[in-house]
Amino acid sequence: MLPAKVTCYMSVNYLLRLTIFRLLLCLLPMTGIQAQTVFSVEYSSRADVKIFVVDYESQADLLVYKVSYESQAGKNDGKWFFTQYESQASKKVYFVEYESQADLKIYFVQYESQAGWRKKEKMHLLY
Repeated sequence: MLPAKVTCYMSVNYLLRLTIFRLLLCLLPMTGIQAQTVFSVEYSSRADVKIFVVDYESQADLLVYKVSYESQAGKNDGKWFFTQYESQASKKVYFVEYESQADLKIYFVQYESQAGWRKKEKMHLLY
């Protein structure tokens, strides 16, 4: 059996570690570490970003690959998972009819390896 002083010290040390761990868990969502989950809204006023889908890869700011599962979504690297509900998404997007209305131009690619930014100056739009 351990002396009372050692047991008390271990309890305080354990509680301190547990408190720090819980604090870090609470702060983690504020660091911006989120998967690129996207929800397509019906009205432009509800969107974080207005998007236009271009016809050619060379016209795009971002090449997007639609993943099948949320766990496959990237961290602002063009791998998007479209959520079923607005509350599940990290970004709300609205697909505009005309290129001039868009904040961001995207092109949907066939393969995951093709996804990524072509014009990095627009990356801030999806953080």
